[in-house]
Order: sequence, then structure tokens, then C-alpha cells
Amino acid sequence: MATAILSRPEITAAEWEARQQLAACYRVFDMLGWSEMIYNHITLKVPGEEGAFLINPFGLHFSEVTASSLVKIDIDGNKLSDSPYGVNRAGFVQHALFHRHLPDAHCIMHTHTTAGMAVSSLEGGLQPISFYACNFQGQIAYHDFEGVTVRDEEGERLLANLGKKRVMLLRNHGILVMGKTLPEAFIKHWSLQRACEIQLATLSMGQPLPVSDEVVAVHQRDLHMAQVPGGPGAADFAAMVRKVDRIDTSWRE
Repeated sequence: MATAILSRPEITAAEWEARQQLAACYRVFDMLGWSEMIYNHITLKVPGEEGAFLINPFGLHFSEVTASSLVKIDIDGNKLSDSPYGVNRAGFVQHALFHRHLPDAHCIMHTHTTAGMAVSSLEGGLQPISFYACNFQGQIAYHDFEGVTVRDEEGERLLANLGKKRVMLLRNHGILVMGKTLPEAFIKHWSLQRACEIQLATLSMGQPLPVSDEVVAVHQRDLHMAQVPGGPGAADFAAMVRKVDRIDTSWRE
């Protein structure tokens, strides 16, 4: 299990709160089965620090991440806090790109879940065949696979393909979502993952029953009526953190 790296006096209260929220998120992802060995990333901007964000230490499993072991870096990949851990370039290049160019991308999540990779590898991508899939119709960007994301020059194409959308399926690769808050990004990822899981199950049974464009429009119009107060994903994420705490509270360290 990872041990604490930073002492509390070295960081602001706002940064510590962000660290705890992000560490909790890594544990939630692991609890939900979204870990991928020591790979994949969730990043979060540091409040009040321009160009600084937190990322998981390369080499730790999601289940080992703690608030103090998260690495603070700038958008050029330089460490801004003392840490014995490095950062995976395959995660840094992509996440730094979006943090640099998209002011509203406060939190960015990228995973290689089986369902997410399967749907991203399917011609036509996500289809309007379930409640959750209808959430995303017309809101998903796609980017063709170009190999492992370690080359800066791919960034221009990633940004161009993303456009004004904040949810992307990286073809043959996986899920990428962004949010103005971590809970918002979380509920987007959870909903998209569910949509992909349901599509995987439905297509295995036969011909899916598509939802019409007219019904999709009504569904998206009325979605806000089913949200709990507190902001997108806030109550959902809090519920998942409570579940994690019943298993292990070491992420708080």
C-alpha cells in the first residue's frame, strides 16, 4: 500500500481538498472495476494555481493512490512538488493538452474499460439503443487511433476532433471525458460506461431497437428534472465515496 509522501503544511487547504477528492475518485474507479493495472489517468486542476494539475503516480495501482502520493505537475510536465514517483508520458501528453487549451476542462478522465474499448472499436460507435446512450447522442466526439499517445503533434488533431464537445471515444482505445468539476466528469464517465456495457450486451443478443431522434431530443431536454440538487454528479460521487470509506479510508492520507 502506498504511504504518505507530502506533509500537510506544504500545501494549501484548497489543494489538499482537491487531492482528497481525486484520491477518492481513483479508489471509486477501482471499486467499480475500471482499473487497468498501473495505467490510465484521472487529472484535476489545482485550485488557484494556473497551469498546475494533479495526476496519479506512475507505478501505483488505482487502489494504492492516496491524497499525498498524487503528483503535482505543470502543463509542461515539470514536477511542482517533491515526489519519488514519475508520471506516465502517455497520460501526461494528452491530459496536459486539454488542461492547457480548455479552461473548462477542470477534470479529465481516461480509461481502457472493456466495454468502452469495445464500443470505441465498433463501426458507428455508440448507438441510441438505451436510456444512457440517449444521454450522449450528438455529444460524443471521435478520434482515430494513432498509436500510444506520447507524441505532441497528435494534439492538434485531438483538439480539432473534440471541438466543443467534452466527451470523446478514442477509436480502438477507450473513453475520454471532461468536466467543470470532478463529480461532473465522474457522472459522465459512469453514464457512458453503462451505455457501452448495455450496448455490448444488447448486440450480443441480436438486432437492437433504436430510439428515434425525436425521443432522444425529449429525453435530453428533460434529463435535468431527474438530477439531485448540488450540481451534476455531486450526490452520485458522494455516495460512491461513502462506499469506498466502508472498505478503506487510507486514500485520505
